[in-house]
Amino acid sequence: MSEGAAGSARMVDWDLAVRVGSRLVGEGPRVSRREAADAVAELRAGADRSTQLVRDYTGLVATERSAPVLVVDRPGWIQANADGFATIMGPLLDRLTEKKGPPGGLTQAIGSRVTGVEVGTMLGFLGSKVLGQFDPFHDQPGEQGRLLLVAPNIVHVERELGADPHDFRLWVCLHEETHRVQFTAVPWMTEHLRSLMGEILSSVQTDPAELVGDLVRKLGDVRGGRSDGSLLDLFASPEQKAVIDRVTGVMSLLEGHADVVMDGVGPEVIPSVAQIRRKFTERRKGVGALDRLLRRLLGLDQKMAQYRDGAVFVRAAVDKVGMDGFNAVWAGPDNLPSKAEILDPALWVARVHG
Repeated sequence: MSEGAAGSARMVDWDLAVRVGSRLVGEGPRVSRREAADAVAELRAGADRSTQLVRDYTGLVATERSAPVLVVDRPGWIQANADGFATIMGPLLDRLTEKKGPPGGLTQAIGSRVTGVEVGTMLGFLGSKVLGQFDPFHDQPGEQGRLLLVAPNIVHVERELGADPHDFRLWVCLHEETHRVQFTAVPWMTEHLRSLMGEILSSVQTDPAELVGDLVRKLGDVRGGRSDGSLLDLFASPEQKAVIDRVTGVMSLLEGHADVVMDGVGPEVIPSVAQIRRKFTERRKGVGALDRLLRRLLGLDQKMAQYRDGAVFVRAAVDKVGMDGFNAVWAGPDNLPSKAEILDPALWVARVHG
């Protein structure tokens, strides 16, 4: 365990978070052993095939598999994300502990378990939704991030949509492999995002007890219809909002670019791509009052906007300056679009291309 992760363990019981999340998320759809093995093999093959498809379409050249592809179950995804959160949040929780002073043994034990349950509940909800995820902050010798494909969720959604399994699995792989290519072909991207996250976390001044109180009030406001914001708003000081806007610009670019690639490549290799896109877009709206509430709280509605706005930006930029001209966006952090430029691509084209 890294120093940051060890420090965060004093305030969050990450093992408990994993147990709670894994218990809540369930195992997923019923599949035979043969069906499970076939799905895993097809997803691995789909990720391998997608690398060249993404390269041909975008011109981005990924390094050889320095970022491994892992096909995981729901608890595996939860464990991976708990490990990631522990590392990212470690410096913040260490600083809050230093400011407040180390809690007593009983207080620490109770507090870390309460927080562990809260984090586990969040991971349990997300663990049934996520189809795939590229983790750029995974740091192991010889590895540059890792790609996670959540097999039970992919099988569940393909059944729910009535999609052709082979088409749907390759479609998902195209999107997620585009993220792997983005980060391995653009080596400065990971550190840039890490720096932005560090700026946000380093400016958090909230006492842990106050933060819990703010969280409870936020839950009440959203549930009562008095607010439509997410939990991210708890950290939104004026300084943080400026950084969050920069992060939003980057994430909109990455997500929109991946959506454009999956739909651009799709017609050539995925016969039913039009039907999949139509059904999947409808599904992204969420179902049920509780599902919509949790999506708002966790910022998933904002993520859906990132897909939509980012895709519009990428298509508009490519239409104006071509794919080679658009690829100037990967030249360095100064060429990344701001949140305002995502919403008005002509501003980015004028700034970068004159």
